[in-house]
Amino acid sequence: MKAQQLCFMGSHQVEIREQQLPSLQPDQVLVKNLYSAISAGTEMLVYRGQLPTAMSLDESLGASEAQTINYPTQYGYACVGRIEEVGQDVGVDWVGKTVFSFQPHASHHVCAIDGVILLPEGVDPKDAVFLANMETAVNLVQDGNPRLGERVVVLGQGIVGLLVSSVLAEFPLADLYAVESIDGRRKLAGQAGVQATFSPEADKEINVLQEKLKLNEVCGGADVVFELTGSPTSLNLAVDLSAYSGRIVVGSWYGTKSGNINLGERFHRNRIAIISSQVSTISPELSGRWDKARRFSVVWGLIQRCQPSQFVSHNLEFAKAAEAYRLLDDSPQNTAQIIFDYRD
Repeated sequence: MKAQQLCFMGSHQVEIREQQLPSLQPDQVLVKNLYSAISAGTEMLVYRGQLPTAMSLDESLGASEAQTINYPTQYGYACVGRIEEVGQDVGVDWVGKTVFSFQPHASHHVCAIDGVILLPEGVDPKDAVFLANMETAVNLVQDGNPRLGERVVVLGQGIVGLLVSSVLAEFPLADLYAVESIDGRRKLAGQAGVQATFSPEADKEINVLQEKLKLNEVCGGADVVFELTGSPTSLNLAVDLSAYSGRIVVGSWYGTKSGNINLGERFHRNRIAIISSQVSTISPELSGRWDKARRFSVVWGLIQRCQPSQFVSHNLEFAKAAEAYRLLDDSPQNTAQIIFDYRD
């Protein structure tokens, strides 16, 4: 059968193309998508042509394994759909099941049965489309290792920032603050459980944040700062807000972007640690006790409690894909999360 597939044709160019799907192999299934979610951080790098061309899109995702950035290219990794057909080695009881898959945006796709994740009973498909981002949030929080009574700041309240804030709101922290310039996202941060949100563009607000963090006192400052803005220059603010021996967890993927970071002064004297956090792997400190299955079990529980579909700002039919990326590029202040809707 044929599928409608989203293709990135070059910088700021996307098209929906009709492509013939391969025949089902014995261990494969055909999935008709219900929803897929745009990953505004990574996908906008693809859309803008800002990804390093020498590296694969994501070695941990089967659909993107060994796929380098050569246009035209497909991308995306958050689809929820129903299984319509199964190969001869797959039980027929899978037909009609609702599943998540790490696949590019498309109306239908074919993949191995071990490449889909069955939705737990009671999980709404529109919430389930956040599985990949919630897994990222769990990985970030595990790498930051927040402790009882600590002060934590989240820089950036895009969808990953909002989910990280939602997870952190369950911890017995002394303080949980966010930094975000977009008004709509600041309101969502409150829904996520953040105590207060400050604009990085307002010196007075940052001064208030510094006072709340008791930055100029002994044992003052943020114990953990999560950098999730997508802008490497935000690392300077992260350093400025950090406590002695504080941890800065970098969850942003900057692509080809770089920035001037001040590694003297506060950074040099305060033994601040910068931690690279990426969801494709599990921290070596945890990998002896944690695997993907255990992490996903935690993620599903958080999705049920958080109901992240509350953060969806735009539910667009797939035919409006080009409009979706233009909106993210031109008016990010008007978006939180865009999902494509494939339902008839």
